[in-house]
Amino acid sequence: MTLSARARLLKKIDDDKVREAIRLAELRTSGEIRVSLSRFFWGRIEPVARHCFDRMMMKETKDRNGILFFVIPSRRRFYVMGDVGIHAMVGSAFWTELAAVLSARFRKGEFTEGLVEGIAAAGEKLAAFFPFAGAADLNELPDDIDVR
Repeated sequence: MTLSARARLLKKIDDDKVREAIRLAELRTSGEIRVSLSRFFWGRIEPVARHCFDRMMMKETKDRNGILFFVIPSRRRFYVMGDVGIHAMVGSAFWTELAAVLSARFRKGEFTEGLVEGIAAAGEKLAAFFPFAGAADLNELPDDIDVR
């Protein structure tokens, strides 16, 4: 991806606010939250998001409690998925609720606000089932935004 394509994607969100939302959420949990932005593509989002989940090593967390927000700003579309550890705890209803929050914001083009709100909700749920373990708790995955 060219530098200008990456810059155009990052203009759609406030990188600092999203990274801060991840940092704050992860202060309360041993879970991991990642965000990936993708440029426009045709086709189904889910397979691309699943590939991204694997590429970003989301399955490598100790408790299998990572959550990925995969966003295609140009289509105002997204896919949120959690690893088996968190999914077993929250079930399908949580993902539906989270999708509703993001959908409402993304329809208005409020990508940053939607991500910040969604990350906070994901962090709250992660904290309920996977609380922060103190000094022994490592940040297993980077908090930076992946751009593809």
